[in-house]
Amino acid sequence: MWNHGTTVEEVARDFGPAARGQEPSEDLLALLEGRPVGLVQRARLLDYPEYLAELAALVPVPDGAMTIDYLVGDPRQTGRGLGTAMIRAVIVRTWEEHPAAPCVLVPVVAANRASWRALERAGFRRIAVGDLEPDNPVDDRTHYLYRVDRSGSGD
Repeated sequence: MWNHGTTVEEVARDFGPAARGQEPSEDLLALLEGRPVGLVQRARLLDYPEYLAELAALVPVPDGAMTIDYLVGDPRQTGRGLGTAMIRAVIVRTWEEHPAAPCVLVPVVAANRASWRALERAGFRRIAVGDLEPDNPVDDRTHYLYRVDRSGSGD
């Protein structure tokens, strides 16, 4: 679960800069039958040097590597394959829209089984385990690091 507030002010604070093009990440809204069901944030790791360094302490990070973060907005919609479908769709778009990206790396809190299982079902492979600063302060530092390559393999 993301550590974000849901008031208008909190949403504007957390997502406004990306929506205005002031932040290098991209916020992609996932729709199902015309209704918003989720969000995927996509970014080049090079645009976030501290984050890149944190991941590079666990594995080599190729030039041009990207990352994503994702959520299904309505908890009642989880467990239905929406997360996996969103991840697959954004990966296809990533290869089209970011042709220089060799891979996508995604760290996931080890205890978040639903999240890492969605990545696995979308074709990602676990490549490392290590301690990273969690997005949500209540989460443990232990993370699994997942990777999918442009070629479709996780290695």
